[in-house]
Amino acid sequence: MSCFERFLWTKLPRSVVPSCKGILSHWAHLAARAAFRKGIVSYCRHRNPVEPGTWAGGIVGLKSILGVKKREQALDILQQLSDLGYLSFELDTKTKLLTYRVTDYELDYCGAPCDSGAVYTTPGYSFLCVPRSITERLVTQNYIFNEADAWLYLWCHTVSKDPHNAFSFFAPVCQYGKTGVFLTLENLGQRWRWEKTKVWRFLQKHKDVFTLYRLPGSYGCLVFNTSYPCDTGISLPSNEQIADVLDNIREYSVDVVRHEGQREHLSRMVV
Repeated sequence: MSCFERFLWTKLPRSVVPSCKGILSHWAHLAARAAFRKGIVSYCRHRNPVEPGTWAGGIVGLKSILGVKKREQALDILQQLSDLGYLSFELDTKTKLLTYRVTDYELDYCGAPCDSGAVYTTPGYSFLCVPRSITERLVTQNYIFNEADAWLYLWCHTVSKDPHNAFSFFAPVCQYGKTGVFLTLENLGQRWRWEKTKVWRFLQKHKDVFTLYRLPGSYGCLVFNTSYPCDTGISLPSNEQIADVLDNIREYSVDVVRHEGQREHLSRMVV
């Protein structure tokens, strides 16, 4: 997925779905286990039809997907996701059949319907299509992000080989919107409702995926995503290569009138 403005979805390999705490971790696990094509599933000797993006089964299966032990906890998670608009669910009190439907599910690439065979994906296999805007729902509702929510935020804001971002040709890089090439710990903290020090600790903990490059002066930082799916291997740039790009951009934009701060101006010049 190269162009941030053009493509609304991004690929998240099921093998790297975050297992840390967060409401979007629960969403990702539920979405990853939903049916990828129309078909029939069995539950307690009953055959139940499912559509792409849906799941049908019992509470035991739901607890297994979510990784929780208590029935009430699993249902509370579903209710919270439903209140936030991420899915809908229904529990039949007579048959104990529980069904849920993922609200944001990519239907254009679903498999062909089948009368027999698997309709659910193998855990950890292939990838999940995640809408890039999924984390913005939490931002607009002033939701306090958990660890997995912040992880998916950076993942959903990753671009690779975007013609409007020279740094994305080194390696996939996180950016906020078209002109948000350079990030700051303060701005990320405002969106996640975290203190600056907590954002720093998060990036240090997950530096195996999100590699932070601090830029000189008040330019902010670049955050590269080393686990983003690409056609070729990912090789992170050196500090000298990044500095060389910055120097060239500053040279080409020396005569451009600046109407904003230094970081915002340089971000606009990158575009």
